[in-house]
Amino acid sequence: MKKTFLQMLAVAAFGAALSLQAQWQTQSILIKPGWSAIYVHVDASYDTLNDLIGNDHSNPITEVWMWQPPAGTSQYITSPQNPATGASQWLVWEAAGTGLPSTLAKLVPNAAYLVHSTASGNYTWNIQGRPMAPTYAWTTTGENFLGFPTPSALAPKFDAFFAPAPSWPTDAEIYQYQGGALSTINPSQVFSSHTTPVTRGQAYWIRTGSFYNNYYGPFSVTLQDSSGVNFGDSSSQYSLHLKNATASAVTVKLKLLASETPPTFPPQTPIAGVPPLLVRGALIASNLTYTYTNLTTSSSVTWTLPPQGKNGSDMIVVIGLNRYALTNNPGALYAGILQLTDAAGLSEVDLPVSANVASYAGLWVGKASVSQVQAYLKSFQRDGDNTPIVDPNTGSYTVTGINTNLGPTASTFPLRLIVHNDGTHARLLQRVFYGSDLGSNTIVTTSESSLDPAQLGSARRISSIDLPWTPNNTPISLSGSLAPGGLLQGIINLDYGDQASNPFLHTYHPDHDNLDVNFQKQLPVGSESYTITRNISLNITPPNNDFTSLTQAGQTFTGAYAEAVTLTGLSGATRTYNVAGSFGLSRISSVAVLTP
Repeated sequence: MKKTFLQMLAVAAFGAALSLQAQWQTQSILIKPGWSAIYVHVDASYDTLNDLIGNDHSNPITEVWMWQPPAGTSQYITSPQNPATGASQWLVWEAAGTGLPSTLAKLVPNAAYLVHSTASGNYTWNIQGRPMAPTYAWTTTGENFLGFPTPSALAPKFDAFFAPAPSWPTDAEIYQYQGGALSTINPSQVFSSHTTPVTRGQAYWIRTGSFYNNYYGPFSVTLQDSSGVNFGDSSSQYSLHLKNATASAVTVKLKLLASETPPTFPPQTPIAGVPPLLVRGALIASNLTYTYTNLTTSSSVTWTLPPQGKNGSDMIVVIGLNRYALTNNPGALYAGILQLTDAAGLSEVDLPVSANVASYAGLWVGKASVSQVQAYLKSFQRDGDNTPIVDPNTGSYTVTGINTNLGPTASTFPLRLIVHNDGTHARLLQRVFYGSDLGSNTIVTTSESSLDPAQLGSARRISSIDLPWTPNNTPISLSGSLAPGGLLQGIINLDYGDQASNPFLHTYHPDHDNLDVNFQKQLPVGSESYTITRNISLNITPPNNDFTSLTQAGQTFTGAYAEAVTLTGLSGATRTYNVAGSFGLSRISSVAVLTP
């Protein structure tokens, strides 16, 4: 069963209201006394017409009629039909006390409206909403009631606007409302196309017979999704498809504008700033990275598209979000407006762009590769035959120095890393379990007993043999921040008598069991084993200065791994050995809670 237009409109308006939390722009539309035809380019569905108009006592608008394009009918409208009839092509909102019940609750974007004003003079209706990319549905079996995405500042004339159109019919009929009462001459036909402007925000009746029009400006832009350029808290790249719609070259400029302050009612998400955007450039063949251009509110990027059908007349523009430059708290909203214009001043397309600061909470798994180790090599005093000289007082060779520099290992040694971050604190884990609990919720836990026994087949255990095993699987606290450029540090203390994890102990070997000859008393530290203190550092490096690295910051972390291993022996004597290398971590779960 097909949905009615009313049902689809309600769903569209409801969905738009749920997702409306970002960019704000005011569309100012001139409303004449009597009837005016307007075209709305912003999504103002965050509030009702009762609030936008009815509660504004300075607003003289008493009726708003939204046009529903008829399906397969040919008829010309000179007055609004009765919205109560099943054949009506109109949805209506009327101010309280004016008569018919309202069937239109909110303003939706990319729609044409008839508006009635009781004012004696012109009124500017300022509609604050979310800018939306233009979308059109053209019919060849009737009239089209629509507006065009022309520039706000200086509107082109009709003949200039349609001059680049490949095959715009010369007999096309265009009608516009002049204000005043509806009549046989209102709307009136546009005859002076060289002097009549195509005003942004004004709607026109257009009849072209059997000609199908797909020209709404010299260039078109296609988005990945109709909601706009929304990076959310995880995406970092977005593609726009630009296409020349004319037989001549078109130069398109891209600018970034700041969002307006959100309306105070209903309460909207505050905006922390303009998102730091990058426009991807050429590929560098030597290292397979891309150049980029910073897109700020004081800069712009331009492209010249060859004539339609020529090589390069349509192109993909890749916009990147530099997440490394987002410095606010997780969840904070950055928003702005991407504005596309052509050099001839015929079109202006405004697109919403938004991003949320990502939280690095969750389970991160990776490895460190130890590639350097500190030597502890003594050098001795030697005679002419290169023989070490014995000190007569001690009977030992005379030491002249100790080399403690880091040097390369014969081969890299891998260490498994398991880090859980709750958004504030990071912890290193020897083992972790990932699966569903009894309520079918996905959890990250330190104990298998927290998982649903019936779903263990799909659960996962991740463990590291490089960290000490403890009965309660106690996490190792890490200081610092798990974020690009952050430094994590943690200390692992391993008791000299830990039979489960201390590598100097061999429980069933009499020389390495930490027991006396009678296997009764535990020997002092340093007799057969040592207390081990491991001081681990994960120094997360900032991303490289290329498009891919900057836009993928926070998806994975890489950096320098360092560990100082201190052995404590007899009488508290210590010696420290350092190792170094690199590490990498990838987030496999965004679950922020570590279930004990």
